[in-house]
Amino acid sequence: MGLYQAIFDAVHSGRLAEPFNAAMVRRACGASAHRTYEVYLPKHRVGNPGRYTELFIQVSRGRYRLNNSN
Repeated sequence: MGLYQAIFDAVHSGRLAEPFNAAMVRRACGASAHRTYEVYLPKHRVGNPGRYTELFIQVSRGRYRLNNSN
């Protein structure tokens, strides 16, 4: 299972509340390397400069929610 699917499942099962930060995702989905979460969330936020898939909406510094328009 990919990281996005793990985050999606954690949110929809109630194990992860929105908005979430990297530490919360690590506790709910903790299968990846420690820095993965700090990089993954901003890399895939709406409006990211690398034009990566926009999976999350940044609601404040370091806090995100799922982008339900995907």
